[in-house]
Amino acid sequence: MGKTAFTSNYLLRQLGRQPDAVPCFHVAYSGGLDSHVLLHALGAVRDQLDARIAAVHVHHGLQAEADQWETHCREVCAALDIDFRVLAVDARAARGESPEAAARSARYGALAAWLPARHCLLTAQHQDDQAETLLLQLLRGSGVSGMAAMPETSASGKGLQMRPLLGVTRAALQAYARQHALVWIEDPSNRDTAFDRNFLRQRVMPLLHERWPAASASLSRSAAHCAAASELLARQAADDLQALRGSQHETVSASGLAALPGARRDNALRAWLKQHTRHAPSTAVLTRIVEDVLNSREDAGPCVHWDRFEVRRYRDDVYCLAQRQAVDAGAELNWTLSGPLALPGAGGRLTATPARGSGLRRAAITAGGVRIAWRRGGERCHPPGREQHHSLKKLFQEAAIPPWERDRIPLIYLGDELAMVAGLWVCEPFQASAAEDGIVIDWQPAD
Repeated sequence: MGKTAFTSNYLLRQLGRQPDAVPCFHVAYSGGLDSHVLLHALGAVRDQLDARIAAVHVHHGLQAEADQWETHCREVCAALDIDFRVLAVDARAARGESPEAAARSARYGALAAWLPARHCLLTAQHQDDQAETLLLQLLRGSGVSGMAAMPETSASGKGLQMRPLLGVTRAALQAYARQHALVWIEDPSNRDTAFDRNFLRQRVMPLLHERWPAASASLSRSAAHCAAASELLARQAADDLQALRGSQHETVSASGLAALPGARRDNALRAWLKQHTRHAPSTAVLTRIVEDVLNSREDAGPCVHWDRFEVRRYRDDVYCLAQRQAVDAGAELNWTLSGPLALPGAGGRLTATPARGSGLRRAAITAGGVRIAWRRGGERCHPPGREQHHSLKKLFQEAAIPPWERDRIPLIYLGDELAMVAGLWVCEPFQASAAEDGIVIDWQPAD
């Protein structure tokens, strides 16, 4: 594996492994050696492909030479008669963010957002990159999914990303570049060993290859084994989550999770959280969720905050939610019902629609409209069909409304009397009868 020579025919064979036809192969072309070799080899086999070829360059704006690099890439593509496009991104790192991670996120985010449906993005990561990625993931304490490193094929926006060079070493690409007298860009930041990957590449990998010449091939093989194991774990998680559905939409059963063996429980929980947040929690966060949420009493109202999310439990249902702005319980709004009403913060909006025989009795609504408020405690409502007034707390419990949702639900008042709980109940005596004109008030929460 480590001695594979790189040729344009090798690339053609790799592209032939893609089972679905694609309209166009786009090379993510930085101007560096690896992507230049990929672009040149692709151009050499264009007549044997059933797809168009093109190049796309991401202008990060992080280096003083960025404009010159764009010019170089444009000239290379012109010489090869390959269509060229530039995507400009803001790749500056946020406070506390890794510059490497910020640039990578900006680059792939822009490429995924731009890539046309069904088109294929070709990136030039090779065997040595794969080995470095595995080592980085090991040093971060990643699990099997992280150690699977980079897949040969993955989704990218509405299209596909392929890495056809993962079986080829950096040395093989350098040999191809020398054979074809290619001229490429050398990014000075690639020499900065303050970056973890550069440190591995320049200081660690040479020592490993000195002792174990096939180190890159062996590490890449380990990544492939991890990828296979990760796929099996994903299938197991999918099967478990199918059986662990909670009583409410997109929830899972706390008791069902707790009944699973520890490793299987964690696998299912990690997969469920990744579905909702797009990234897996750390071991520390997962442990907190198990201890504080799954193992808590049903009435304890546990909550674990994680990044921009929170994991909560109500009764036997476990929820994963985006953290939201708290509602000001003292806020009040007057609404004439003449048009939609935007609620403060992340409250969503209310709309009013005339109806016959449903909603609020039109005759009960004065020219001043209605007053909107939120729970402060002690509110009572007499829903139609019930014999008496009940506290909102009791009604919410009967309707299985989680406690953290109750304070977000708008209350509609006529004068000083509670007339409606938005989205749930119209209170007597404000319900329009079958023979009366009414106003149906609909609440669309922000989420």
